[in-house]
Amino acid sequence: MATTDGDTITVRNDDFQRVKVRLAEIDAPQRRQAFGTRSRQSLGELCHEKRTEVRVIDVERYGRVIGRVSCVGVDANAARMRRGMAWVYNRYATDKTFYRLRVAARSAGRELWADQHPVVPRDWRKRSCPPETPGETAVMRACYAREINHSGATPPRNP
Repeated sequence: MATTDGDTITVRNDDFQRVKVRLAEIDAPQRRQAFGTRSRQSLGELCHEKRTEVRVIDVERYGRVIGRVSCVGVDANAARMRRGMAWVYNRYATDKTFYRLRVAARSAGRELWADQHPVVPRDWRKRSCPPETPGETAVMRACYAREINHSGATPPRNP
């Protein structure tokens, strides 16, 4: 198992093929974002070289699996919230316990919540990529491809 960033891992399936998995319902800091490296390291501590199980929820438009990940019986998605290493991805959240875990981590000032003004990854990505205008679709595709290839981030979807 390899970690791409704080909410994306690569695992080997039963056929020993590599599969990139984005942890469902959460959004963790990007590599180049504040707490990004620490978030990635924390996910590695939780899952590296441990038996990992993925419950597939969806496959996103870029081919990544979206799933609930368990590392030796520990719900990695919930652990990310509990440790203060991720935000609830409101747009896709269905597990309401994530909100309670976020409040507890924030109240305790854990990890990214130690920052007075942590930046939600979705907002950070918006600032890192130019806004889409009619003539800039190639620029946007290149920006999103760079995000996927280098940070493992899911680009914002059009509403």
